[in-house]
Amino acid sequence: MYQKKIEEFIDAHRQEMVDDICRLCRINSERSGYQEGMPYGKGASMALSEALGLAERYGFAIHNYDNYVGTADLNDKEKQLDILAHLDVVPAGDGWSVTGPFEPLEKDGKIYGRGTADDKGPAVAALYAMRAVKELGLPVSKNARLVLGTDEECGSSDLRHYYKVEEEAPMSFSPDAEFPVVNVEKGRLQGHFTAEFEASESLPRVCSVKGGTKINVVPGKAMAVIEGLDDDLVRGEGKKVESETGVSFAIKGMNETLEITAEGAGSHACEPQEGKNAVTALLLLLTRLPFADCGQIRAIRSLTELFPYDDTAGRALGIAMEDEISGTLTLAFSMLEITGDSLDANFDSRCPVCANEENVLKPVRERLSAHGFTLVTPAMEPPHHVDGESHFVKTLLKAYERYTGRKGSCGYMGGGTYVHNLKNGVAFGAAMPGTDNRMHGADEFAVVEDLLTSAKIFAQVIVDLCK
Repeated sequence: MYQKKIEEFIDAHRQEMVDDICRLCRINSERSGYQEGMPYGKGASMALSEALGLAERYGFAIHNYDNYVGTADLNDKEKQLDILAHLDVVPAGDGWSVTGPFEPLEKDGKIYGRGTADDKGPAVAALYAMRAVKELGLPVSKNARLVLGTDEECGSSDLRHYYKVEEEAPMSFSPDAEFPVVNVEKGRLQGHFTAEFEASESLPRVCSVKGGTKINVVPGKAMAVIEGLDDDLVRGEGKKVESETGVSFAIKGMNETLEITAEGAGSHACEPQEGKNAVTALLLLLTRLPFADCGQIRAIRSLTELFPYDDTAGRALGIAMEDEISGTLTLAFSMLEITGDSLDANFDSRCPVCANEENVLKPVRERLSAHGFTLVTPAMEPPHHVDGESHFVKTLLKAYERYTGRKGSCGYMGGGTYVHNLKNGVAFGAAMPGTDNRMHGADEFAVVEDLLTSAKIFAQVIVDLCK
């Protein structure tokens, strides 16, 4: 019911929708330092202000929760459905070729730019779904609310602020994944560990190592500064490691030192096998070079033993596992900084439903401790599971099938979304199955036709669930 009207409305507003997505994606809304009235920095607050301005322009009642979260309400009726999307983005990173990360460009039916797929494009699609329902006058007796957050990529503290004053809606979905419905989100262990050792001036030596930008991003670039080795030797070993890993190394002389830059390929930490980890490849190279023995070098060798380049399943840490509901455990070694006397590192593990602190956190702590590392992380986040046979989920699947002609089903994901801790929340769209939109990587894009279809599906869902 109402499908033809919804489709005609969304198609008629195609260019306007693309323009609004580009408007938001021009804003670098990566989290930055606190400023007064701007808990996540200027960029995130600017993106929220722009998005709320769009919603208000289209006739929705808006509310700004202290620049943590903003909302737009379809009406003033009883709470029924929340659509949760986020406006913050991961860092731009390197390797962009189609356009600049914050210079959105429509090309060949795709919009390129940071945030186009994750999650500004889907947020705008949800806003246009609400526009369709409102402007077409489709009958609803309950409220749908668009909830726009600004800290999803760095822990979702924005939602904790929001839910201190608001209750969960009876049903919630986040358009921050892939269709059809993701009703299982893996648990997560975001491990942070450290070590200290006695500084050594003996040559050859490693002066420093640094790589990674965010804990939930496979690092595409890493750098080390070393002293006391011939650059031809380093280049030769670099070529060998490159042939093994696909990560390239640039060697540059600096006075009496050499700077090694590893260039791999970033990816979302929930799919570490899709990237080429520059940090673990660089560590592998460093273990192949004849440095003077010291605590720092022994720590680097331990890192390579515990986080080998080709291990994205946690085998070396003793936590590899899988189950039928949610698949295999994944692990990405994502951030590292080493100085002459200390080490600070992070990894991101996505854990299946069978995982718990006894079979994941405990063995990780013990294995790291055996190598002289201290795990700082006190706990892991449990997995999330919503009944796939519920009326809510079946309604989502029915709308998806109606507008795509594809069979709907439930699935799981390694990534976490805003609904991870909500009782009746699932991820729903906005990418179509099998689309590699390079989320968290260079040349991120969203398929325009998929966003239009998403808006149509969301509009139908609003009508069906809020009638």
